[in-house]
Amino acid sequence: MCMCTKTVSPPLCHSSNNPAPTNMAASPAINLDFSRYSVILVVIIFVCYINSLQCGFVFDDLSAIIDNQDLRPHVPLSNLFWNDFWGTPMNKEDSHKSYRPLCVLTFRLNYALTALNPMSYHLVNIILHAVVSVLLMRVCCLFLHRFTALLAAVLFALHPIHTEAVTGVVGRAESLSACFFLAALLVYAKASKHPSRTNWWFLLLTLLFVVAAMLSKEQGITVVGVCCVYEIVIAQKITPQNILKDFANICKGKISFPAWLRTSVLRGTFLVGSTLFLLLARIKIMGAELPVFTKFDNPASVSYTPCRQLTFNYLLAVNQWLLLCPSWLCCDWTMGTVPLVQSFLDIRNLSTLIFYIVLFKFVAFALTKQGPRARAIIMSLTLLILPFVPASNLFFPVGFVVAERVLYTPSMGFCILVALGFELLIQHTNKTLKMVLWGLMVFLLTVHGLKTIIRNFDWESEYILFKSAVKVNQRNAKLFNNIGHALEKTSNWSEALEYFTFAAKVQPDDIGAHINVGRTYQHLNMSKEAEKAFQTAIDLFPPVIQGKSYTARVAPSHLNAFLNLASLISKNESRLKEAEKLYKSAITMRADYVKAYMSRGEVLVRLGRLEEAKEQYRIALHYEQSDADIYYNIGVVNLEQKNLLEANTFFEQALRLNPDHQQTLFNSALLLQDLGNPVYRPEAMRRLLHLLELKPNDAKAYYCLAILAADNKEFIKAKNWFQEAIRVS
Repeated sequence: MCMCTKTVSPPLCHSSNNPAPTNMAASPAINLDFSRYSVILVVIIFVCYINSLQCGFVFDDLSAIIDNQDLRPHVPLSNLFWNDFWGTPMNKEDSHKSYRPLCVLTFRLNYALTALNPMSYHLVNIILHAVVSVLLMRVCCLFLHRFTALLAAVLFALHPIHTEAVTGVVGRAESLSACFFLAALLVYAKASKHPSRTNWWFLLLTLLFVVAAMLSKEQGITVVGVCCVYEIVIAQKITPQNILKDFANICKGKISFPAWLRTSVLRGTFLVGSTLFLLLARIKIMGAELPVFTKFDNPASVSYTPCRQLTFNYLLAVNQWLLLCPSWLCCDWTMGTVPLVQSFLDIRNLSTLIFYIVLFKFVAFALTKQGPRARAIIMSLTLLILPFVPASNLFFPVGFVVAERVLYTPSMGFCILVALGFELLIQHTNKTLKMVLWGLMVFLLTVHGLKTIIRNFDWESEYILFKSAVKVNQRNAKLFNNIGHALEKTSNWSEALEYFTFAAKVQPDDIGAHINVGRTYQHLNMSKEAEKAFQTAIDLFPPVIQGKSYTARVAPSHLNAFLNLASLISKNESRLKEAEKLYKSAITMRADYVKAYMSRGEVLVRLGRLEEAKEQYRIALHYEQSDADIYYNIGVVNLEQKNLLEANTFFEQALRLNPDHQQTLFNSALLLQDLGNPVYRPEAMRRLLHLLELKPNDAKAYYCLAILAADNKEFIKAKNWFQEAIRVS
């Protein structure tokens, strides 16, 4: 008896009218159908997403696109492979550790073509979604009837849960990774076409697509697991019954290894071994450190047992419900959006129980039945479960509670299950009921399409997006904070304050909300109220114990409470020492907090403690060598100390890092003028002229140019620049 004997069964829906999926490549008629179906898919997608072209950059797009220097042409391309998705070096503690250089590369290409025109970014996202939908249909044709494959692809293309991944620009990481994910699976199908023979070129190409999927988004690596399941279930057609029978034979001493087994194990070993190598490389790049998340990002991750386990398992049911009924969509599910499941008596545990019962039923059917439908269910469950595992919180905590965009790839398996269920119903009902079922399916697709179109409008601007979110989610303080930020951009301080204050009420222990309140009070010139808000934020920090190192992990943005309060009180000369103490406290909490060193240095300069100030700047320089502001500040201290040549050295370095640094351009020009050497005058004039290109109405720059011209005996130029200085002053 051969081990793992294969059971050969007819392809799914194979009939005289419905050719088997395995013969697709050989049938021109089927290829023609596939081309037609692909056109239908593309048209449907563009109809549903064309309005997203009018949307701007919102939410995470600001950090990933507008503020990300890795998109700029002057930044070395190699930085993409050393920085995270947001442009922060991977070795820094405040890095998000999301390593997606291929996705950032596509953003950089967008920037090279259209700079910050959002339309081109949205167009690429739509095209990628269309490509993924077509590839999904092709993958489905490996184990489904072609029309069922089309239905699964249409369900996927229209599902409203994908608006965040498609209409949100940063969602490109999902679609790009999914594109390579499906390409890897398709190529692996070719590599394993012959059960006992491997096409190594296709297998190597599979690995290349796996790497590309992983470099687009981390979960792309899970395609290796999908390929392994495909090898067993589709390529070799092994069933659990085969495995049990062969295990029994082994126990009886009847062992025989079929020819294809060696090839199958070799293929799997190659993929799994390569995956382990990729994982080790990924861990090495991120410095073997997990990113720092606050308790607000994922409250359950810091809760007690069994609350943590109950909540994480309940979230599986929440995610499945979003796929079943995507009516209440929200751009952010962090903080208090989903209350913790704190007891076994919580009624929500029933949802978790129902989820596992349904999942068990599907798994039991797939493992106890034989034939193409059972194999199709196994593949759909694999596509549903494996890509979701990294975001499930079951093995390691992630920085969110629920995220709609991470359901992009797992939803493929869900849509295949729905299409399979519909096919099964159609095959076992009479003509009248078939018409009813088709009517319901058309209605479902229409509703999904309309929901997608309507949802796209929510992504038009940050204000609209977050206002739509609070309609369905009143427990997330972050949403109210973000509405406040959107109002800040239009200088609508009073209304922004209302939202920030409400956010602080929703989440009283949210340090960021109190910082926002204080900052808004500052804009409204309400200093006392601002100071009180900043102090409230500081009081929420774990206390600093004198003589002991600070061990609590603090989000860098929260330390702005110290900086903002110190900046506010330092306007009063009598409180400079108090401000300096606040900066020192922030440094105690984070030894690499560059902003605190910079700000403390400025206060020390005002206190006349120049050497101490210089030391603060040098420490900042130790942690951040590419910040022109630090070099500029050291140059200013040297100017105060009359070290003109040393000051000039630091000014030169600041301009090398940032040729448009306005303060350095002005002060370095003054320094060159003060050196009194006529050789330096042309360079001083060049810097002042460059400053005027950046700041055309700078009266001081015109005045200094006039003085330099007079020193050069160019009196007509001097007169003209004096007149310009008077005109713009």
